[in-house]
Amino acid sequence: MSRIIGVHGVGNHRPGETPEQAGRALSAIWQRHLSDHLPEPCVVEVAYYADHLRTAGKQGTDGLDNLPEDAEQMLRTWLESLDLPVQGRQGWGTWPIRQALAWVAERRRLSPRLVNLFVATFFREVATYLGRTEDPARTAARDRVVRAIREKETNVVIAHSLGSVVTYEALWACKDVQVDLLITLGSPLALPHAVFPRLRPAPADDLGARPPGVARWVNIADPGDLVAVPRFGVSRRFSGVDVDEHSVVHAFDFHLAANYLACDALASVLSEHFRPAWNSPAKRMSPP
Repeated sequence: MSRIIGVHGVGNHRPGETPEQAGRALSAIWQRHLSDHLPEPCVVEVAYYADHLRTAGKQGTDGLDNLPEDAEQMLRTWLESLDLPVQGRQGWGTWPIRQALAWVAERRRLSPRLVNLFVATFFREVATYLGRTEDPARTAARDRVVRAIREKETNVVIAHSLGSVVTYEALWACKDVQVDLLITLGSPLALPHAVFPRLRPAPADDLGARPPGVARWVNIADPGDLVAVPRFGVSRRFSGVDVDEHSVVHAFDFHLAANYLACDALASVLSEHFRPAWNSPAKRMSPP
């Protein structure tokens, strides 16, 4: 039986559910979105880690209030990479965060409220995971993904958003495990300052590498994805990336996992990978 391990991105904390319940719920969602792309039988199981990245305290209606200092610094560094229009000698650094995000939303024709909420959620969880090298949250999240990959005899790993960062570190932590195909979706792995230099193992000579147990690595990103930057950054900053596909996933919700899971680029990759299964006698229709 073919088996896919999914690794979710930000904004997937499911309060009131145990990690096992949350994992089953997300697995059912991913299985449904991927069902048209997969041979039968093929099981999709999502490794759930979001409970390790929750931070206490009031976060405000859109999440921008009371951002931790490291999360705010990551957010401001990310804004610098977006070429905001210069105001005065200090440029983007003089902008209040909400004003800068309003400009981003207007330029991309997006809802300012949704941009604020997404950006705050993303950088809050990224900062919680990457804030300190040996932080218990980082170790626990990574180890849960390691455990899922080890225990499930995985053929394919599909990792979305921050999940691609957790998966990258997890696969380096279990180098003896063989994975046929790693697919990263909307990945911020190459995000300068905020993510790339904080990875473990640290990139050598400013270049990361495909985990040694991975036979093939495909990265898929929407050109409009706010955090899958810089464009083609994954293939430029990591050796061993076989395909770095940048194509439109959705006109507006370009970072949403459901849209990545349903996109044509992912369907093509999975169809190619599972083609022998699709062409097996059990899968072919019998003649009349």
